[in-house]
Amino acid sequence: MGSRWTITVMISKLPLVLVLVTVCGRAASVEDQVRAVLNKQVAAWNRGDTDAFLDGYASDTIFVGEKMTRGVEDLKKRYQARYPTRAAMGKLSFFDLEIHAMDKDYAYVIGRWQLERDKEGGGNVSGVYSLVFRKTAIGWKIVLDHTN
Repeated sequence: MGSRWTITVMISKLPLVLVLVTVCGRAASVEDQVRAVLNKQVAAWNRGDTDAFLDGYASDTIFVGEKMTRGVEDLKKRYQARYPTRAAMGKLSFFDLEIHAMDKDYAYVIGRWQLERDKEGGGNVSGVYSLVFRKTAIGWKIVLDHTN
């Protein structure tokens, strides 16, 4: 009876073990992965690292603002012209984020942004944005950014 009882108890615990393995081993959700990119961008911006901020963009990204900017290199020039100093960069925050997976390789984000800046930096500014992310071999990247 001892070994049969042990096997029966072990088999009865198998569903619990499978659930724990599934939950613990589950990959981060699309929302979590996209949010991580945005969090890295905020941290990079707030330490004045434009290059690291731009790591969140695909090389062929399109930025739509007062005009269209194509490609990450031109986007870098845009950011450097608009935010030439740490004071002009200010402190970035994103809020009211909505992150939606469209399928396994695309997601979109809508939200609000704010730059807290002193008078020297141009004062506080804020707006809204929408982003389209594409999953690439090196992670989630912004392929379309419409910021107002």
